[in-house]
Amino acid sequence: MLFEMPVPREPRPGEKHTAFDSEGQPYEVEAVFTPELTERSFHDVVEQAVQAEKCGYDSVWFVEHHFYEEASQSSAPDVMLAHIAARTERIRLGHGVRLLPYNYNHPVRVAESAAVLDILSHGRLDFGTGRSLSRLELEGFGINPADTREQWECSLDIILDAWTKEVVERSEGDIVFPPRSVVPKPVQQPHPPLWAATTGAPGHELMGRKGLGLLSFTLMLPLEELASRIALYREGIKHADPVGHFVNDQVAAMTMVYCAEDGDVARERAGAAVMRYLEWAFGAFVGAAKWMDPREGSYNYLQEMMGIDFEQLTFDVVNDNDMVIVGSPDECAKKAERYFEAGVDQMLCQTTLPGIPHEAVMESIELFGREVIPRIT
Repeated sequence: MLFEMPVPREPRPGEKHTAFDSEGQPYEVEAVFTPELTERSFHDVVEQAVQAEKCGYDSVWFVEHHFYEEASQSSAPDVMLAHIAARTERIRLGHGVRLLPYNYNHPVRVAESAAVLDILSHGRLDFGTGRSLSRLELEGFGINPADTREQWECSLDIILDAWTKEVVERSEGDIVFPPRSVVPKPVQQPHPPLWAATTGAPGHELMGRKGLGLLSFTLMLPLEELASRIALYREGIKHADPVGHFVNDQVAAMTMVYCAEDGDVARERAGAAVMRYLEWAFGAFVGAAKWMDPREGSYNYLQEMMGIDFEQLTFDVVNDNDMVIVGSPDECAKKAERYFEAGVDQMLCQTTLPGIPHEAVMESIELFGREVIPRIT
């Protein structure tokens, strides 16, 4: 499972409040975040993660996002995962992902907090990393998009050194520090499994060449296109020069999931929620594409998003092309099987969708675990 941590606003008719769109531009809304709604949303997600373990799910993952307001308030995934570690015993805990450009997180601090999480969870950490693509976040932290890939690579090297070497130092580059012993070390030796997120097709092959587990998705992406990108990843794996001490050749793909006894009921409940989330994602992609210099090669895949006619992207189109898994247990199982046929090893089920009540999410998690997981494992 994967959690984005959406938090709803409480309507306040007649009261104007400032919000920000995906490009960081202010606009007015007649709704506000309240401490009560925010607190409830966080604790609901914790209960959903605990429910996932009881229902046979293998892992829970948390994103790292900043400034997203309603779409995602998962700004401290290490804290969330540590809390869930204390409430669970078996389920693996994934960073999906930790942002590594320097202004987001210093690599030594990331190494320390991840090691503590691995210790407290008795070795259940899956460590995914990324560099971010949204204008809202990059501009908000003063990060030049042209620097993100180099900083991600450098940070990951430092983190691995911190976990596997007695003494770490850096004498050149943007991150410089004298010889130091970084403690504690993680339980999993030589280090936890390494994963990385990517969006564009070229990034899939790159992650394979680096020997990193793949974190991909089906956001506005038909399953057949994901299959072709997984094939690129597998080709990269054949020529892997792993950045870590071993190759992680697993493919995980995030997709929105909602399961109900009646497939028509599931589609009716989830349709608007799915499209609301895709509207957020589309806005982030297009906002980034407009902002970035199209000559900045490591993000040039975003220009493809400019050609998507979002008005034509209805829920029926999304559902028929297996971009989501929504339906009855039988329908969900058949869709999930197609994901595995496409080359996916692990499905990251995004079950907390905007506007769907906590109780309905818990029912979906339980039903999918009881009726679907046994059929696909």
